[in-house]
Amino acid sequence: MNCVFVQFRCTPGKTYEVATAIYDREIVSELFSTSGDWDLIAKIYIPSDADVGHYLSEKLFDIPDIVRTLTTMTFKAF
Repeated sequence: MNCVFVQFRCTPGKTYEVATAIYDREIVSELFSTSGDWDLIAKIYIPSDADVGHYLSEKLFDIPDIVRTLTTMTFKAF
């Protein structure tokens, strides 16, 4: 499994609805609200045989009120 972090910017006033929708999909390991430029950050484990972009697009990015995302790939854990 490959670990990625995805940050979400939501439509103003819709962060809690987006967070609930993300959590309901049951694919995130952890989900946090954040301060700054992004509203939420999720830790997601992608199956080794899956294409990261397609996986995230099919599983998450169709949720209403997600305005923008930033995906950070990870490599080695220390």
